[in-house]
Amino acid sequence: MSSDTLKKRKAKVIRSDGGTPETKRGRGEGDQSEEVEEKLRQGCVHFITLKKLNRLAHMRLKKGRDQTHEAKQKVDVLHLQLQNLLYEVMHLQKEIGKCLEFKSQHEEIELVSVDDFLRDAPAEISRPHLTKDDPHQLTLARLDWELEQRKRLAEQYKSSLCSKEKILKGIELKKEYLGSLQPGLHAIMQASLPVQEYLSMPFERVQKQAEVARHLPPPLYVLFVQANAYGQACDKNLSVSISGDVDEAKALSRPPEDSQDDESDSDAEEEQQNTKRRRATVGVQLDDKRKEMLKRHPLSLCIDLKCKDGSVLHLFFYYLMNLNILTVKTKVSASADLSGAVSAGELLNSESLLNCLYASDHGQETPNPANRYQFDKVGIITFADYVSQLGHPYNWVQCLGGLQFSSDRPQAEGACSSLSASHMEATMKLLRGRLQSRLALHKQFGSLEHSIVPVSSECQHLFPAKVVSRLARWTMMSHQDFLELHFVQHVAKAGLVKETDLFFMAIVERGTARLQAAVVLNPRYPEITPLFSLSLLWKGERSGRSDDNLRAMESEVNVFRSELQGPRPGLQLLTNQIQRLCVCLDVYLETESQVCDGSEGPREFPREKMCLRTARGPNRLKPFKYNHPQGFFSHR
Repeated sequence: MSSDTLKKRKAKVIRSDGGTPETKRGRGEGDQSEEVEEKLRQGCVHFITLKKLNRLAHMRLKKGRDQTHEAKQKVDVLHLQLQNLLYEVMHLQKEIGKCLEFKSQHEEIELVSVDDFLRDAPAEISRPHLTKDDPHQLTLARLDWELEQRKRLAEQYKSSLCSKEKILKGIELKKEYLGSLQPGLHAIMQASLPVQEYLSMPFERVQKQAEVARHLPPPLYVLFVQANAYGQACDKNLSVSISGDVDEAKALSRPPEDSQDDESDSDAEEEQQNTKRRRATVGVQLDDKRKEMLKRHPLSLCIDLKCKDGSVLHLFFYYLMNLNILTVKTKVSASADLSGAVSAGELLNSESLLNCLYASDHGQETPNPANRYQFDKVGIITFADYVSQLGHPYNWVQCLGGLQFSSDRPQAEGACSSLSASHMEATMKLLRGRLQSRLALHKQFGSLEHSIVPVSSECQHLFPAKVVSRLARWTMMSHQDFLELHFVQHVAKAGLVKETDLFFMAIVERGTARLQAAVVLNPRYPEITPLFSLSLLWKGERSGRSDDNLRAMESEVNVFRSELQGPRPGLQLLTNQIQRLCVCLDVYLETESQVCDGSEGPREFPREKMCLRTARGPNRLKPFKYNHPQGFFSHR
């Protein structure tokens, strides 16, 4: 749109208002000027008011700042006073702490109690009128009394030293006199040797043994002393003796300083000889190191335990110096001939006689944990390879020698006599009991091998007068042979069988029935009951796993130990178990029905046992319990 067009439009608007443009412009300018002046006056008034308000605001701000500054000054003054007070408090607390922590030299002196002081001290020192209510004066008075007492004791000490010197001079004179008597007394003792032998009072032998005992290593010496003491006090059938090379033992106990010159000379000679000799191979050096590590002490100890029947258990104790352990070997001297029973060959074997004297103590590995590292250096895999040569390092042997190897208690230096004394009586009783049980088993096995079950008169009431089933065979078998039997697998899986146990096979027969009994005999018999596993060969094969009555028979033999033990210590337990097994087989066969026509039983096994009921319960269990003196069988 052009500018001319705009101008025309504006002109039209002006003409429509009425009047000329100049008139309207003059009238409009007059109105505007008045309005501007009015606005100007109002603006001046507002500006003056604004300046007033600004001035008032500045004055109020200055007044507020002044008041705030005055308040801050007061707060700072009060804060400074508080800091001063806190510092004074802290300083006083430090001073109080120093006073409380002050240690006087008189506190290290053990003074007599106040009651003893007031009772014993004289009045010029105790001064009750001053010390009664003043602890400081009381302490000073107690220190004065302590000084007086120490002066008096010092005088007594000097007088005691003088009397001691006089007594020592008298002792020296008496020693000289006694020394002059020794040759005469020695001659008298030599002359009295025949009298000592005649009266069984070997003073000379005991004295010589005591002299030799001085050269024993500490563990063997502790064992020697404690065994002698126990034998004298509790067991007259126990004797202790020392054997070995005394001169070599003296050479070992000699201090190394005495032989330094000799060793240096011998070392020089050996070096000269080694230059001419070919160097030894590595294998020979290891063998020499092993021999040196496994070297025994020259002296050994022998303890003889004698039983009432005259049998003797010989215990030979050795000390391995470098391994710091004790070992034992055994030997049995029986009063009767023990060569009859073949199955009893392992009973008195020295390698297994003392196995598991205490539970799980097999004596195959050394109980000293440090030996494992020593073995690694010389290539020894296990100590069990040397047990037959060196003896068994049972844990109870270490305890008898006062040695203790434990993970939570470190080994003390030397050997402990109290440890040996605490184990001596129990161990000796176990050893004697082990010998008696093995000898009793040896005798019983001789009868069992001849198909005779020996039952003592004290145990006759446990069985009926007539037992038809008989023991046909009694043999010994190995651990491997035992594990190959199918009817003992449940026993092996339950962990009731160990390699240290003794295994036997008993065959009980009656007519066409044949009962196999695999017997596990623990080394700790009769403390632990022998374990029987049964298998019956009669019209098929049955075992305790498949026949409830055979399981009940196993229970009769294995569980009811109190009925079969007999007189203490229960050495008749095994033979009573076998006899009970024969009785149970009779009851089983006589009550077992072979026909279904209601007859009493098979003709092959006539009824000879009196039973109240032939079977009971859904399992048809048979009456295996024998009731004495009524003589009948009943269920449990």
